Amino acid sequence: MEKMTAKSRVVGVDISNDKTTYAIVDVRGNIIVRESFSTRDYPNVNEYVAELSKRIIEMTEANGGYESIRSIGISSPSANLMTGCIENAANLIWKGVVPLAAMLRDRLGMAVGVANDAHVTALGEQAFGSAHGMQNFLIVSLGYGVGSCIFSRGKTHLGNDGFAGEFGHTCVVPNGRQCGCGNRGCLETYCGSRGIVITAQELMQEKSDTPSLMRNIEHLTPHVIYDCCEQGDELAIETYRKTGHILGRSVANYASVMDPEAIIFTGGISNAGKWLFEPAHDAFEQHVFHNLKGKIKFLRSTIEDRERDVLGASALAWGIKEYSLFK
Repeated sequence: MEKMTAKSRVVGVDISNDKTTYAIVDVRGNIIVRESFSTRDYPNVNEYVAELSKRIIEMTEANGGYESIRSIGISSPSANLMTGCIENAANLIWKGVVPLAAMLRDRLGMAVGVANDAHVTALGEQAFGSAHGMQNFLIVSLGYGVGSCIFSRGKTHLGNDGFAGEFGHTCVVPNGRQCGCGNRGCLETYCGSRGIVITAQELMQEKSDTPSLMRNIEHLTPHVIYDCCEQGDELAIETYRKTGHILGRSVANYASVMDPEAIIFTGGISNAGKWLFEPAHDAFEQHVFHNLKGKIKFLRSTIEDRERDVLGASALAWGIKEYSLFK
């Protein structure tokens, strides 16, 4: 009888607007090797899948062999675990419906799971981060866009069609800023990276007599605005105060419906620290349902973004049914 051994590794892949990061992760959550390449270099999705497949094969063959890999988990904006597709992403370079799981499975011959980046973040936080041991929490991811995931009774809540948690596309300002999804006034147009820069530009225009370090900066980013806050810049501080107020009020509505143990913030914008979260928490406590005041934890992820995202993708990979052409 042929001896069968359990495969001890998976591949985790994180797709962002700018970069694709992929890694081999073992059963204990150790990252064996991690590599990356530019997502934007492949506007043709077929060429992208071919390149990602080639890189995964080369990486696994150089680190223990392809036969040691059980499955592949992929994190992407606007991905749907139920269909295995990226569906009408507002911010990625590929438009329409991309059947990514099927495309990679056909090339690689093994099980592939594809899920929304916030969903995958929740898996990473629950397995390895701030949500370890929690059964009910919300993930709010603040980056280029705003994403979220509902973790309820120990499981991610996907909804009927797999789109539960699209927090960034809830309307916070009627007839407000144009969003990439086609609607106006979405939360991410105010609390995503582009929205924060627009707020700073609007404040500088409205308060033209107020001096600001930001006026002399050609390429304004949320991190640059944060640096200006650290130097006491009045308009930079006001930028994050306004952003925090909108975020806190919106999260209060979310929490009033879901009653979570904690709200865990991830993504690059969360590095704004007190400039964002002090006004956000004040607005949250002001607007949340009165029986929940003072009870819900406001937490920032303690795991580095890229590490958490590939670890979350690996947790997704372990959870999908194994399939391989090479058994």
